[in-house]
Amino acid sequence: MKKIVLAALFISIISFAYAQDKTLDKKYRPVVIAFINAVKSGNIEKLSNKIAYPLKRAYPIPAIKNKQEFIKRYKEVFDDNLTKKIISSKPDSDWKDVGWRGIMLLNGELWLDTDGKLIAVNHQSRLEAKEQARLINVDKSSLHPSISNFAQPVLVFETVQYRIRIDDLGNNNYRYASWPVKSKRSDKPKLILTNGKFTPDGSGGNHNYQFKNGDYLYTCFITVMGEKSAPPAQLVISKAGKEILSQPAKKIAHKLQ
Repeated sequence: MKKIVLAALFISIISFAYAQDKTLDKKYRPVVIAFINAVKSGNIEKLSNKIAYPLKRAYPIPAIKNKQEFIKRYKEVFDDNLTKKIISSKPDSDWKDVGWRGIMLLNGELWLDTDGKLIAVNHQSRLEAKEQARLINVDKSSLHPSISNFAQPVLVFETVQYRIRIDDLGNNNYRYASWPVKSKRSDKPKLILTNGKFTPDGSGGNHNYQFKNGDYLYTCFITVMGEKSAPPAQLVISKAGKEILSQPAKKIAHKLQ
């Protein structure tokens, strides 16, 4: 089975449209029923065995790294609203298998891999929304004043040379900031670009952000679902249409979408 790489939790509406007219393959019905029953049982420890760790959460909320953290933070993710949707769901109509991407509940609020492991939760509880807002304020206070104002943090990733940060300034006006990778978060970025463009890549949720600076084009490719060996992100810099740098990310954090 091909493993699904979830470097981010972006689930494309296109994926949903692709799966709308499909029914769940009978071979996946047992794993879906087993997951529903695990949630229905209320046995959090039992459910913790059905998670593909780390379970990413909306940036800047840290990922859930292991079973112990999942048990402790269970209510942050599985609020009453999500739990009811799972328990009342019908395997043959509410769950769809989307090829190698996995199996999704309803419009992609929750995803399993084909072995029945939970790989993504795009639902956000009130508890998580409150914690995210608190952490965003902490995040802003830790940054250099030149980039401390934004509507929503989008993405942070690191290559061997650079730390890249992308923020939404409002109305999908994206800002790019970069530092040498060993710099402090409070340092002034070496480069700040605005008016970035978001572009979806295919139906799996992969996407990229592009920023122009004279003859230079900075592109941040984000891999949500791909081969196991694919890096979670890639920084590509071109000058006058010619690629002059390409570096994969070694770690990444981003928001839910």
